[in-house]
Amino acid sequence: MKITITGSLGNISKPLTIDLLQKGHTVTVISSNPEKQKVIEDLGAIAAIGSLEDVTFLTHTFTGSDAVYIMVPPNNYFDQNLDLFEYYLRLGNKYAKAIEQSGVKRVVNLSTIGAHLAGGSGILTGAHHLAKILDKLPEEIAITHMRPTSFYYNLLGYVEMIKAQGFIAANYGADHTVPWVSPIDIADAVANEITTPFAGRKIRYVVSEELTGDETARILGEAIGMPELKWKLSSNEDTLAGLTAIGMNPKIAAGLVEMYAALYSGLLGEDFQNNKPSVMGKVKLKDYAKEFAAIFNQK
Repeated sequence: MKITITGSLGNISKPLTIDLLQKGHTVTVISSNPEKQKVIEDLGAIAAIGSLEDVTFLTHTFTGSDAVYIMVPPNNYFDQNLDLFEYYLRLGNKYAKAIEQSGVKRVVNLSTIGAHLAGGSGILTGAHHLAKILDKLPEEIAITHMRPTSFYYNLLGYVEMIKAQGFIAANYGADHTVPWVSPIDIADAVANEITTPFAGRKIRYVVSEELTGDETARILGEAIGMPELKWKLSSNEDTLAGLTAIGMNPKIAAGLVEMYAALYSGLLGEDFQNNKPSVMGKVKLKDYAKEFAAIFNQK
C-alpha cells in the first residue's frame, strides 16, 4: 500500500513509519521541518516537507495514497494568543478539504479518549468537533477515529514537582484509575487499522494499562529510587493556580483542569469503559518507567 503519515517523526509517527516500512508498504512522511528530510529518507520513507496549513500541499501529498494517517500536532500551551479550539477546527477543515480533493478513500484520524463529549472535556473538545468535520465527508471515504487514553509520557510533566516537593499532585489520579497508553502501542494499533479493509466510520480505543494514581506513583518511585513516592489529590482551584503560575495560557490551563476533573469523575472515560478493547497494549508502565527514570536523572 501507499500510505501517507502526518506527525513527522514524532512519538507515534516514527514507530508507525518503521512498522509499515518493515511490512513492505510505501510510506510518505509529512514534516514541516526541512532538517527531518534526510532522517526520514534514511528510514526508507519518502519525505514531504510542507505545512499542514497548506491545503494545496496536503492535497498534492495525499493524491495517489491508498490511506492517510492524520493527527493534530502539539501546540504551545504557553502561547498567550493560542486558541486551541480554533486550531483544531482549522486543521480539521484543511484535512477534510485535502482528503476529498485528493481522492483518498481510507483515513485513520488520531483522536482521543473523551472525544465523544461535545462539552465538559476541556481541551479535548476540539477533537470532538474535528471528528464531526471528518464524518461529513462522503461515505465512500472510510474513517477510523483512534481514541488513545492518557499518554505515559505526560507523566514527565511532574518531574520538576517530584524533584522539588517529593510527590505528584494533580486533580485526578490518586485513588482513582487512570487508563494509560504507550505511543508504541498506539502506532501498532494504527498500523493494523490503516492496512485493514473497512467501510464507513469506526471508533477504536487504545490502552496499555489501567492503574490508580497511587499505583502509578509507586511504579515511577521505584524506578527513580523514591519507593515512597505518593500521588496527592489536589483541588481544581489549586491545580489551576499552579498552571497559571508557571505562565500557561489561562484558557488552556482552565481546559486542562476541566479535562482532568472529568477524568477523575469518570465522565471522560465513560464511553471508553463501555467500549474497552478486549486486548491491552504490550507496553506496561514498568517498561516506560525505565525511560522516565533516565530522563528524570538527566534533569
